[in-house]
Amino acid sequence: MTVLRFLALGLLGGVMAIPLLWGPRGSGFEHARLSALIGLEAGQFVTVPVGLLISVVLAGRRLRTRPPGYVLGVVTIAFGALVATQGWATVTWVEGRPGGLGDPDGEFVMAVLALLSGVFTVVVGMVIVLVRACGAGAQEE
Repeated sequence: MTVLRFLALGLLGGVMAIPLLWGPRGSGFEHARLSALIGLEAGQFVTVPVGLLISVVLAGRRLRTRPPGYVLGVVTIAFGALVATQGWATVTWVEGRPGGLGDPDGEFVMAVLALLSGVFTVVVGMVIVLVRACGAGAQEE
């Protein structure tokens, strides 16, 4: 249960990198959205492994055995849905653009990664809610 909690926190924690790495290359909402998604992916590249490392250490020491709550699950689902929809919109925008700024193939790959990250985040949130609803972590408390 600790791994699930810190995986969700790592996925959500990627948002911290957006203000640091946000710098749209062009003007308009689409460029800003692409830049925010790239910043999110870069942040998750750091926060997810750190969260998993912390969870493995805590689980090994049996310091945190309480199952994650409904609130974390619902917030994770909502965040994942937001990232997935924005990733899908960015994929559609990059595919339909005849040319433009930057590398279209690299932008497409980053948009697809954001889409997959959003879908994975939704799945993690749903697992948290299902585990909590089924009472699967109640024996560990």
